[in-house]
Amino acid sequence: MAETSGPAPVAHHLFEDLAALMTGTGLLSLGLTMMSKAGLLTGGLPGLALLLSYATHLELWLLLLILNVPFYALAVLRLGWKASIRTALAMLLLSLLLKFTPQWISFGQVAPLYAAVLGGAVIGIGLLVLFRHRTTVGGFSVVAFYVQERFGIRAGYVQMAIDALILASSLMVIEPWRVAYSLAGAVALNYVLAANHRPDRYLGFS
Repeated sequence: MAETSGPAPVAHHLFEDLAALMTGTGLLSLGLTMMSKAGLLTGGLPGLALLLSYATHLELWLLLLILNVPFYALAVLRLGWKASIRTALAMLLLSLLLKFTPQWISFGQVAPLYAAVLGGAVIGIGLLVLFRHRTTVGGFSVVAFYVQERFGIRAGYVQMAIDALILASSLMVIEPWRVAYSLAGAVALNYVLAANHRPDRYLGFS
């Protein structure tokens, strides 16, 4: 009997891509706002931006926007113009949402462990939504996405290695117990990506 191939991939429509852009960046801004309120860190460039915001007291949204500039060139070279435009839009939208989300929602009290685990999972889901529509929010996620596309190494594992370096360096800025909680959040975030962002399972493309 001849082997039968699985269902052919179905391209995302423009409306689906736009909905994913709004959903993914919205979840990211919520998770990052929650972690910022608890004085915690996350992984990737947002984690680095959080760390610098604690050290310099500059606004998170502005730091994230500035830090991402060098990665735009990498996005163009490695992901192509189409994916790069998506990345630029996602980054700009995320920065805008980070500026206004604290005005739209406030947390009177957030337990650090809750903020770490739930915030990390929410960020991971937001990244997953964007990744599945060939979109990133720039920064180290561009590197992780490219490594998965080029070498087949899961984006979650690449991001986890980068996160470990950021969290280790954060010991010079924040208390060790906050770093420990942040590590729990990084594990939650990257587990969501490693368990769900698998090219051998997901067939959609843009």
